[in-house]
Amino acid sequence: MVAQARGKERTSARKTAPIALFSAHQGARRWELTERETLLHTPEHTPSTIAAHFAAEIGTTPVSLDQDPPEQALAQLFPFHRAQTLRVCPWRQVGGQTVLLASDPDRARAALPSCRAAFGDVRIAITDPRTLDQAFAALYRSAHQIHAETATPAAMSCRNLSFGLRLPFAITLLAIAVLTAPQTVFAVLATIAILSLLPLTLLKLLALILLWRQRHPPSVDTVVLPARLPVITLLVPLFHERKIAAHLIQRLQRLDYPRPLTDIVLLLEEDDRTTRAALAAANLPRWMRLITVPPGTIQTKPRALNHGLTYARGSIIGIYDAEDAPEPDQLHQVARAFAAAPPDVACMQGILDFYNSRDNWLSRCFTLEYAVWFRAVLPALARIGWVVPLGGTTLFFRRAPLEKIGGWDAHNVTEDADLGLRLARFGYRTALLPSVTFEEANCRPWPWVRQRSRWLKGYTMTYATHMRRPIRLWRALGAWKFLGVQVLFLGTILQFGLAPLLWSFWLLTLGLPHPLAPLVTPVVAILISTGFLLSEVISIALAASAASRAGHSHLLHWAPTLHLYFPLAALAMYKGLREMISRPFYWDKTSHGHSMNRAAPSRRVLQRQSHRV
Repeated sequence: MVAQARGKERTSARKTAPIALFSAHQGARRWELTERETLLHTPEHTPSTIAAHFAAEIGTTPVSLDQDPPEQALAQLFPFHRAQTLRVCPWRQVGGQTVLLASDPDRARAALPSCRAAFGDVRIAITDPRTLDQAFAALYRSAHQIHAETATPAAMSCRNLSFGLRLPFAITLLAIAVLTAPQTVFAVLATIAILSLLPLTLLKLLALILLWRQRHPPSVDTVVLPARLPVITLLVPLFHERKIAAHLIQRLQRLDYPRPLTDIVLLLEEDDRTTRAALAAANLPRWMRLITVPPGTIQTKPRALNHGLTYARGSIIGIYDAEDAPEPDQLHQVARAFAAAPPDVACMQGILDFYNSRDNWLSRCFTLEYAVWFRAVLPALARIGWVVPLGGTTLFFRRAPLEKIGGWDAHNVTEDADLGLRLARFGYRTALLPSVTFEEANCRPWPWVRQRSRWLKGYTMTYATHMRRPIRLWRALGAWKFLGVQVLFLGTILQFGLAPLLWSFWLLTLGLPHPLAPLVTPVVAILISTGFLLSEVISIALAASAASRAGHSHLLHWAPTLHLYFPLAALAMYKGLREMISRPFYWDKTSHGHSMNRAAPSRRVLQRQSHRV
């Protein structure tokens, strides 16, 4: 096999000559792939035979780490970020030479000048890509741990925030004020709640108008792709996903992007034996890699993503969750969208929907909420130029801007919203991708509250982090986007935190006693009641319109019940505030796989949904 490979290499001196392949997605569409990319993903070639092929090319034999792990002292001479960028790993010092492990001879040769500057005399040894990843993990374990937790600059990370004393102090002051002047405090807080409701209601009204005016959904199908498609790395963090791991692999295999250009990295915590066993039974294809995330001071999804980013080989980085069922041609749409987008568009946010919307009332309301957010509110935010808070999945980034801003804040439990804000601070924009990914709605009451408490805790942490220096944030965003941050983040926090005060005004509408009744004139009471009713009408109309656009017509008559659904979020808000005092960086894990009796939508359904965007 090695001799055969060497013969093939000699007969083809053009190692980077393009080879025409055909994609099932576009029929006779030709994609330009190099011979090396084709070789790495041809089914008849195993990692060991490929390593033997490349080793024979430079006149050596493949290296195994079973008996000879890397020498730890070498890590001090060559920073791991440089080693990962060059895809060479210092291995051993033999006879005055430093031996460098690599999986691609061409990249190793290009890295020689940098390596000689660090080590002096060097030579190359070849291994397969997975063994090279193991070498990186073994040699740079402690560096990986530090980088994964501190990749985001301290000035933009929540890791240095302390809520343990501030929140209890603020709550104590509020309690004293209530005991001293209850009516005054109630009036002030109620006024703040009403004033924060107004801009959010206007935003919903704008989203509703834009949704009604959008007759023809945006499409990227007509964009002409470059001859050479980008490599797309998909980072998929997993934790205690025994029930759904096998389904995840099946769904990812439906993606029809060219396999040589699809780099799927499954991120697994070191102590997660159940998911590891499930993945072992699933028989991973070669184009999926399993990367172990070593333990650290925290255990969060963004920390795992930072760790995985160092192993990614794509120029576009995508994020999926364990329960996701993406549209099969989604990566083609991503490549088209980035090809057509200007350089300042650093992120594409796809649409999230649920495949278990009929399970119960909670899943129905959750589906309505997601329809409003992803099909109406986010497009409206992008249209008016405000910051787009990202969802946690079906996100795609240009790699260079993502690394420039410091990746994910490992300590922020709503890392997606924080990342959207940081992208805006650096002058980048987020665009909406007209492609749908289905996932599992959290449709059990207490798990729903736990998940929502993490989201709201993260929103609060994100707002507190970026408002530490409000003038600096103003200068980075400009006045218009700064205003948007106040409406979106502060408004959301106030609405759920002060929700009981708003609910109390229904007492006035019903003619029942209210603490502020002596202070509220009949005219003011009518204005307040009318404002609340209009806000509810706008919310119901927006939910119904978004659900219809999403193909969920069966949920239209459930839209009025959202008024009973959102009080759960107030409970989640108080849980989140309590955790900000006791354990601010705790990641309240959402378990998946409880609705596996609901099959993921067929390809035809997925495509029909995407055309309704």
